[in-house]
Amino acid sequence: MPASKPATLFEAGGLDADAPRPLADRLRPDSLKDVVGQDHLLGADGILARMIEAGRLTSVVFWGPPGSGKTTIARLLAEHTRFHFEQLSAIHSGVQDLRKVFDAARTRRRDGVGTVLFVDEVHRFNRAQQDSFLPVMEDGTIVLIGATTENPSFELNSALLSRASVLTLNRLDGEALDVLVGRAEAAEGRALPLERDAREALKGMADGDGRALLNMAEEIFLANGPDAAPLDTAAMMALVQRRAPLYDKGQDGHYNLISALHKSVRGSDPDAALYWLARMLAGGEDPLYIARRLVRMAVEDIGMADPQALVQANAAKDAYHFLGSPEGELALAQTVVYLAVAPKSNASYVAFKAASAMAREEGSLPPPKHILNAPTDLMKAEGFGAGYEYDHDAEGGVSGQNYFPDSLPRAEFYHPTDRGLERQIAERLTAWRKLRLSRERDT
Repeated sequence: MPASKPATLFEAGGLDADAPRPLADRLRPDSLKDVVGQDHLLGADGILARMIEAGRLTSVVFWGPPGSGKTTIARLLAEHTRFHFEQLSAIHSGVQDLRKVFDAARTRRRDGVGTVLFVDEVHRFNRAQQDSFLPVMEDGTIVLIGATTENPSFELNSALLSRASVLTLNRLDGEALDVLVGRAEAAEGRALPLERDAREALKGMADGDGRALLNMAEEIFLANGPDAAPLDTAAMMALVQRRAPLYDKGQDGHYNLISALHKSVRGSDPDAALYWLARMLAGGEDPLYIARRLVRMAVEDIGMADPQALVQANAAKDAYHFLGSPEGELALAQTVVYLAVAPKSNASYVAFKAASAMAREEGSLPPPKHILNAPTDLMKAEGFGAGYEYDHDAEGGVSGQNYFPDSLPRAEFYHPTDRGLERQIAERLTAWRKLRLSRERDT
C-alpha cells in the first residue's frame, strides 16, 4: 500500500497538530515545485524531475550548504514516488539503528513498498558504517538519500559513491531568499517590518541559508507588532544578532577560502584577495594560519621575481605577534596587497621540484673531487680538492667550473622569467652559461 504523507516535525514528535510551530517548519514546501533555488535539479531538464516522471528513484547524495533544502527535497521525493520515508542522523545513529531500519525495509519490500532512507550528515558515518549500506542499496532494499555539507569525494567511501549520484545543491541566491521572505509575509499577513536596506542586510546575514533567513524573520515578527515602525539595519542587527558567515575552520569552508585567497594573490588581484582575507578573519580563522600561508605564497608564487615578498610576509607574521588583533590584521592586509601586486614567478618552485626528481632518480652520486676539501694527506693523494678554482679570484667572480657529479650531465632546472628581478637574473645566467660552454670547449 502507498506510504502516508510524511509527518511534520511536530507531528513526528507526537505534538498536537494545532501546537505552535516555527515559521520555517510551517513554510516547508508541500510540493517540489515550491522548492526554491534548485531549478538545475528540479526543473524540466533536471535529474530529479526525470526521476519523478519515470516513477523510479536511484540512490543519491545531496551535497550543499545548510538551509538549501536537502531534507525537504528528500521527503518530497519519497512522497511523489510513493516510497516510505525513513530519516536518520549520522551524528546520533549507529550500526544497531541501521540494522533496524534495514530489517524494517526488507519487511516493507515484501509487502510491495519501497523505502527511502534519508541520512543527514552522512559523512559522519565511519567506513564500516558506510559499507553496511552497500548490500541493501544493491538489492533494492533501500534507496539511499544522503545529505552532506562536506565534499563527498573526500568524506565518503569510493564504493558508496560508485552506487550513488552526487547532486550539488546551490546556496540560495537573492531571488530565492526574496521568495522565502514573501512567503513569510503571506503567512504572517503583514510585511516584514524592515527598511529596504535592512531587508537587504537580512538576506546577506542569512548567507544563502533559507532556514536561517526564516528564523531571523520570525524573530523580527515576534518582536515587532503590526503597528511597529520599520527597523533600520542597525536595529535589525541588534535584534537578531549578527550571524557568523558560513565558514567551518576545520572543513571545506576553511580550504575553499584559503584557496580563493591564494589564487587571488597568484592572479594579481588585490581587491579579491582582500575580500577573501576579510571573509576568513570574519569567520574566526587563526590569523597566524593566514600568515603562514602568506609566507608560502611569497616563496611559491613570487620567488626571485621579488625576494622582498618573503621579507614582507615574515614581517607581517612578526607584526601580528607584536600587535595582536585587530591592529595586527592590518599587517596581514598590507602584505596581501604587496604579494598580489608583486611580479610573479614560480621558477624557483618548479626548479626545486625538478632537482628533487633528479636527486631521487640518480641516487647517491658523489660531488666532483675538485670541490671537496682535503684535510688529510691521503685525501690529497686521492685528488680531493685538486684543480679547484676560488671563484672570488676569477674575473667577474665566476670561474665556470663544474659543480655537478662527474657522471651526471649538467642540467638546467631554474629558468627565470622576464618579470621583476628575474629579468636581471636571466641576463646573468646567460652570461655564466656562455662562460661554462667556453670553458668546456677549451678542456
